[in-house]
Amino acid sequence: MRNRPLARLRRRVLALVGTAALAVAGAVALPGTAHAANVLSNPGFESGGLSPWSCTGNLGSVVSSPVHGGSRALAGAASASDNARCSQSVAVQPNTTYSLSGWVRGSYVYLGVDGGASTWTSSPSAYAKLSLTFTTGASQTSATVYVHGWYGQGTYHADDIALDGPGGGGGSDGQAPSAPGNLRSTGKSSTSVSLAWNASTDNVDVTGYDVFRGSAQVLSVSGTSATVGGLSPSTAYTFTVKARDAAGNVSAASNSVSVTTDAGGGGGTGFKQAAPYLYLGWGDPPSATSVMSATGIKWYTMAFILSSGGCNPAWDGQRPLTGGNDQSVINSIRAAGGDIVPSIGGWSGNKLGPNCSTAEALAGAYQKVIDAYGLKAIDVDIENTDEFENATVQDRILNALKIVKANNPGLRTILTFGTSTTGPTYWGNRLIEQAKALNAGIDVFTIMPFDFGGGADMYGSTVNAAEGLKTKLRSTFGWDDATAYAHLGISGMNGLSDQQELTSPGTWTQIRDWANSRHIARLAFWSVNRDRPCAGGGVTSNCSGISQSTWQFTSITAGFTG
Repeated sequence: MRNRPLARLRRRVLALVGTAALAVAGAVALPGTAHAANVLSNPGFESGGLSPWSCTGNLGSVVSSPVHGGSRALAGAASASDNARCSQSVAVQPNTTYSLSGWVRGSYVYLGVDGGASTWTSSPSAYAKLSLTFTTGASQTSATVYVHGWYGQGTYHADDIALDGPGGGGGSDGQAPSAPGNLRSTGKSSTSVSLAWNASTDNVDVTGYDVFRGSAQVLSVSGTSATVGGLSPSTAYTFTVKARDAAGNVSAASNSVSVTTDAGGGGGTGFKQAAPYLYLGWGDPPSATSVMSATGIKWYTMAFILSSGGCNPAWDGQRPLTGGNDQSVINSIRAAGGDIVPSIGGWSGNKLGPNCSTAEALAGAYQKVIDAYGLKAIDVDIENTDEFENATVQDRILNALKIVKANNPGLRTILTFGTSTTGPTYWGNRLIEQAKALNAGIDVFTIMPFDFGGGADMYGSTVNAAEGLKTKLRSTFGWDDATAYAHLGISGMNGLSDQQELTSPGTWTQIRDWANSRHIARLAFWSVNRDRPCAGGGVTSNCSGISQSTWQFTSITAGFTG
């Protein structure tokens, strides 16, 4: 019907309304009632907001012109698929006559009560008054009144809506609804977030829900879902929902959910990095630019920054940050259109975390590395008992990263750590929880899904471990799935691992495709040095131990786009 010519639409509307008009006419000659004051809240929209009115499709707004009385009115932007119905539920008394009235302007504007009478006006160019009466049922304790336009007829306006009659319940209903449950995000874009929650319960009836962004109420709806618009790209928002009943009782807040809107061009956090490890101090290092030319890879994770004594950073704890081969290679990578992220730490060696006595000192060591290369991101590879399984050092690293992030706007911080086949271990869970507690602002949590003592199915084990990490990030930070994935990274091991787990090129392709489908933030592997064939060669520094093409894993990784 919504696609028919206007003349045909008009005839259909008139036919429908004729029946409704008879029902109204039959309801007019009802016994009179001693009227109380208007029982609607915000009847003239003078609060400047919609609450407690709720409008379908987020199509209602409060405007300052045109108004009938006061300084505000309702505007309902009816579309081809939504009539912009705005409603409010209130407590009423059974077997009681009420009068409903309101001032409206626009084409085909309706005023009515759910399950009862309605009335309408065709096309006033100025405000016109609509009115009707209805009688509540023998056990009815709430009523929902509404105003709406008509499909494809454009914006209507309504003002000074009144429901005259005695208030419901005589003030006896003092019980608030239960808090809405399981608030969650069901989708997002760069400017909007869609939410859903489980319905509340009430001793009489739940009549609506108010959606809050932080402490500000942004929407009122009658159902258990809503889409909040008008948001900024790449921005974190926290939402809660409260339920209300017809007597005006309001529930406690739901759980909070934090969602980061997509970047303006899409893509979650906007940070995507395909960056296999390149180690210049070991394993017959290849030419970084030759590998770039052969594979299309743009980023490398450069290993490793360690302590050269005390809280002083150096490549492998021996080579200076600047002026040596490491800087020359980095310069060549950048000249070829690529970039690097340094890996600070690792499994072995003398690390900065335990050697810097305070978070401030450790942040200073990180800053030296950042300043040496004007970095866009740093990765702290936190392993072994001296850093990963050490609560004091964990907290020192997190606080140091918080400091450098504050001092370097736009810097991305990455944590890389081990995992079980089902997700973070005790120490991984602690690291994530402390990142939240300390407000460290970590951008990417990257797991290393290998050397976990098994895993013949390396694809299945990697996906299970990543899903476990996603679940932990979601529960700790209150993120939705998409946001959690956008803060997640995978760093695998090509070919044979130290524990003889086999990741073939085919398996790594599956992992990459899964990573792309979930739009995670980072994909890496250990290492480009080993991305050469040596079937039966075992676990060595300069080949994978399996049959493969040279740089095959790097080529696959270059296809990671997030």
